[in-house]
Amino acid sequence: MKIADQFDKNMAADALERLVRIREFEDKVHESFISGYVHGTTHLCQGQEAVSVGTVLALREDDYLTYTYRGHGPCIARGMSAEGAFAEIFGRASGVSGGLGGSMHLTDMDLGLIGSFAIVGAGLPVAVGAAITAEQRKKGQVSITYFGDGSTNIGGFHESMNLAAAWKLPVIFICENNLYGEYSPIRSTTPIDDIAIRADSYAMPSEIVDGNDVVAVFKAAMTAITRARNGDGPTLIECKTYRQCGHSRSDPAQYRPPGELEFWLEQDPIKRFKERLIAENVLSEEEIRDISERVQSEIALAAEAAAKAPWPDERDLTPETYSGAYQTESAK
Repeated sequence: MKIADQFDKNMAADALERLVRIREFEDKVHESFISGYVHGTTHLCQGQEAVSVGTVLALREDDYLTYTYRGHGPCIARGMSAEGAFAEIFGRASGVSGGLGGSMHLTDMDLGLIGSFAIVGAGLPVAVGAAITAEQRKKGQVSITYFGDGSTNIGGFHESMNLAAAWKLPVIFICENNLYGEYSPIRSTTPIDDIAIRADSYAMPSEIVDGNDVVAVFKAAMTAITRARNGDGPTLIECKTYRQCGHSRSDPAQYRPPGELEFWLEQDPIKRFKERLIAENVLSEEEIRDISERVQSEIALAAEAAAKAPWPDERDLTPETYSGAYQTESAK
């Protein structure tokens, strides 16, 4: 499939910019962790950027997203402020959640980013709930949820799939199959290689896609989203991909067999997309370089500004814990 089959030149440039922005953001988070700006851990997604970008490009502004603790990718792809995201990860008051959520809880309701979840699979039922909201509003909205291959072994995955299929809800399940559940290779915990076949149990359409090909991911997402908007129910998309780093910042990933990382580095989604953009005469080397340099500068400035932001003051955390309605009723 050629790039021009799905993207015009402007959209291709946009896709590249988002891919590079996620990579630069994650690399800077890693650097910031080493420099002591990140308190706690982080889970990075280098190598998985095409899943976030390909799916987000297919969404409308009023759609809903839930994602995992490895969820910086969907947030940055969706348009979250890089400075606000850095500030949140650094625990600063100017963070997108006031510095209270950290790396695993980036949220921006204005962008439909309704939650990042530290508990494995916890975003799935929330996405189903968002799909119920979309169904009731009748505005053609959809809900999309990202989860890892390890999540497909828990009850919440099966319950969410079952309910979404039974009620024909407008939700798209995106499995980022990066071959590992934390430190465990997939075949040590799961008796199948293709997660997508589990959709058959719920009479749900599914598709397996190259998760390192942003064009292929976009095409699959568009098909599933169009189906959901038309009232035809959910879809499971399994994106075969790979995380180039360890599970978290404390994991050197020494459990990987020799040669595996090197193989997947050759399948790097950004490297591949750049090569195709040039080979298919969509963008020139100079245009690609300009995009990369501009984004790199933007991310560096955002991280620098976030590192200078103030710490949160001591305060009553009730407003961040309870809704206004609850406070009003409690005060009576």
